[in-house]
Amino acid sequence: MSDSTHRFTRVLSADELPDGRVATVTVGHRTIALTHFQDTWAALDNACPHQGGPLGEGSIECGAEDQAWLRCPWHGWDFDPLTGKSPGGFGDGLQTFPVEVRDGEVYVGVPEEESRVRTVSDLLAESLVAWGVRSVFGMVGHSNLGMGDAIRRQVEADRMHYVGIRHEGAAAFAASAYGKLTGRPAACLTIAGPGATNLLTGMYDAKVDRSPMIALTGQVNTQVLGPGAFQELDLQAAFADVSAFNHTVYANSDHGELVSLAVKHAILRQQPVNLVLPDEVQELPADDEATAGAPVGRMPALDAAPSAAALQEAAEKLRNAERPLIIVGHGARFHMDAISTLAESLQAPVATTFKAKGLIADSHPLACGVLGRSGTPVASWFMNECDLILAIGASFSNHTGITPKKSILQIDLDPLQIAKFHAVELGLFGEIGRTVSLLLDEIPESVEREGIRNEVAQRWKIWRDEKAQRQHEERGKGLSSVSVFDAMNGIVQADAIIAVDVGNNTYSFGRYFESSGKQAVLMSGYLGSIGYGYPAAMGAWAATQDDDLYRDRAVWCVSGDGGFGQYMMELMTAVKYSMNITHVLLHNDELGKISKEQKAGAFEVWATSLHNCDFSEYATNCGALGIRVTEISQLAGALRQARDHAGPALVEIMTDVELI
Repeated sequence: MSDSTHRFTRVLSADELPDGRVATVTVGHRTIALTHFQDTWAALDNACPHQGGPLGEGSIECGAEDQAWLRCPWHGWDFDPLTGKSPGGFGDGLQTFPVEVRDGEVYVGVPEEESRVRTVSDLLAESLVAWGVRSVFGMVGHSNLGMGDAIRRQVEADRMHYVGIRHEGAAAFAASAYGKLTGRPAACLTIAGPGATNLLTGMYDAKVDRSPMIALTGQVNTQVLGPGAFQELDLQAAFADVSAFNHTVYANSDHGELVSLAVKHAILRQQPVNLVLPDEVQELPADDEATAGAPVGRMPALDAAPSAAALQEAAEKLRNAERPLIIVGHGARFHMDAISTLAESLQAPVATTFKAKGLIADSHPLACGVLGRSGTPVASWFMNECDLILAIGASFSNHTGITPKKSILQIDLDPLQIAKFHAVELGLFGEIGRTVSLLLDEIPESVEREGIRNEVAQRWKIWRDEKAQRQHEERGKGLSSVSVFDAMNGIVQADAIIAVDVGNNTYSFGRYFESSGKQAVLMSGYLGSIGYGYPAAMGAWAATQDDDLYRDRAVWCVSGDGGFGQYMMELMTAVKYSMNITHVLLHNDELGKISKEQKAGAFEVWATSLHNCDFSEYATNCGALGIRVTEISQLAGALRQARDHAGPALVEIMTDVELI
């Protein structure tokens, strides 16, 4: 219904709002304070001109001489409930709108909406899309509504995906995992103040593990910056240490260029970046001539190669070594075909860091498994016995324990990573895939190293016999970790993405689970942040929706009860978005790794016990599949049922805290 100036919309039935009351109604994109007083209806602008208080949440109160006032619920400003005027004519009062009651139904008329104007937030969102940012995790709120609306438009145009999380910390972990998996950044959207600061732990995880991500942090109006407005924090200062690029977006900024610089820093530095978005700037009209930032002509070629002399020297050392060992790190994850060919040409065993677990199949005749604290004795044996190490894309974490006592050749695209902690015999600065291919050109024929494959097989037999013996350990206090991960070996899809948390469950996963070579493992490496696992699985799921390399691959999560307890509300997020995540939860009612550390340090075991719920019932209550396993005979069937379930599933396994 309409007249020449207003479009009328039914807002409620007349009997829904008693006389003397006010309610908030929505007409199009406008909120209205609808009043019913002395059998008369009126429609007023819902925003108090003082500080925007929602008048529809206020009350109609009678004052002196039977004068009634509509009182703002925030600060008590008064308005005539029918005319919108202030007492004594102070100010201009409120805008009013025509009201009609037709057959017991109340209609409010508002002017036809003007055509929407492209905003600064639209320009920012368009620039993110142009740079290939496809996934956003976040929470919309009062200081990011303009940016949120721009992202909504990109989502509705199928250019972005959005996941509304329950805690911003989960958003940051999800984005960090997405970057570790794909090498491309996802974004996080938060409000000012606590919403922004909740990102910091996940951003530090991304920083230390070299993962690109983008924080879009709302901010209070620039007008009130400084005196200490509600939720005002100096976000540039707060994010200075964690961000490779960290700037506030102002009204006169070159908005497309800021996005270009932010994303470029994230990709090239493999680090988190931050853009601070003052509230009022988000809704400003964009310059008519402004174009979205884009990567065309902005990115350098990344196929740098070492000098010919360095390649020849490295090839000669590898040919002449009696027992070379290749150690592969997470940085080599996109180049394993060339690395496997090099290993076969050299007849060199291959060990991985924990972060690189899964990059080569444990069944490969030259594979030695994971090196270090979460590793296998197979890998340790070959590091101890080798005379030359070729480290590729590895960061030399102290948890990995690559010995500096051996001769080391190191390949990395980041020159600062080469010889970062100690001297190496030869550093090869170059893009990993190209450098390995050029090394292969220098080693045209396979090097004969008698018996190395038999030796690898022998060491695996010793370790697998040991694992088989550990499977029979039983104290009547739950399943052993080796039984859990041995069962997973035959059930997890060969190309699955597996996000693991922090704690004994993770160490046991590294030690006992045998990878297919096509699986991808995600973890909080250098930061070691408990609670990482489930949000990381959400980030991996997002990558399966918009990255062709991971399209439709299965996602698993492994955690303990302590880790899952930190972000267990995100299971409801997974249900909301039908995330196909299979979660294996080891439940032992204890922060077992901390107990172990207390014992090792000769301390009393203290404050490590946990009071838990039945997590399988919790999963069911959230709308997911929940299964509890108390006997080893139930384990394989439960894992298969969860794997085959279309949607989030949780297998809660009652485990023995000592059998790790």
